[in-house]
Amino acid sequence: MEKELQKRIFTSIIIIPLSLFFIIKGSFFFIFFLTIIFFVSLNEWLKIAKKNELKILGIFFLLFSLYSSYYFRDKEGLENFLLIITICISTDLGGYIFGKLLKGPKLIKISPKKTYTGMIGGFLLSIIFSYLFILIYKPSLIITNDIIFIMFVILISLISQIGDLIISYFKRSSKIKNTGKILPGHGGILDRVDGMIFVFPFVFTISILL
Repeated sequence: MEKELQKRIFTSIIIIPLSLFFIIKGSFFFIFFLTIIFFVSLNEWLKIAKKNELKILGIFFLLFSLYSSYYFRDKEGLENFLLIITICISTDLGGYIFGKLLKGPKLIKISPKKTYTGMIGGFLLSIIFSYLFILIYKPSLIITNDIIFIMFVILISLISQIGDLIISYFKRSSKIKNTGKILPGHGGILDRVDGMIFVFPFVFTISILL
């Protein structure tokens, strides 16, 4: 467990600044970044869904999700994009930390490591981190009061956790632990962006409607 955690931390130290570089630079750099993510994720998806009838649908959804990411970054600006990323990452981190430390009853059979305490921890940490983010960067997201903001964060966190469970379902169906091995301690790209690929189509739709 300790060795796996060390790998996870070391990989995060590398991929977080690298990802932020491409996201902050935007333009061609961001398109290049999303293209790499798409092809690696596509390869991982084809492996875990090779016998599933939803394979083709998944390919189009993945493409739409990455387009949604690009559109949201371009239309809503860097700060709002990073806020959404912060919510998704802190949700994942809260689920991991609270789930490991507090254990508790299992959440669902398709993902045996997920617990109710991890789910609540994901909500809690996403609220804390997103509040810290808006205090520092003051993104232009229109939020009228604290209650609405908390509801917004919880909704994004919930979608992220549902996305995680959906990918877990396909992994369990294929009898594999991780979607890949490209990120030591984390698994594959899909293991890291599973929540985000469901969140960005949602915020993309909201930004279009508003």
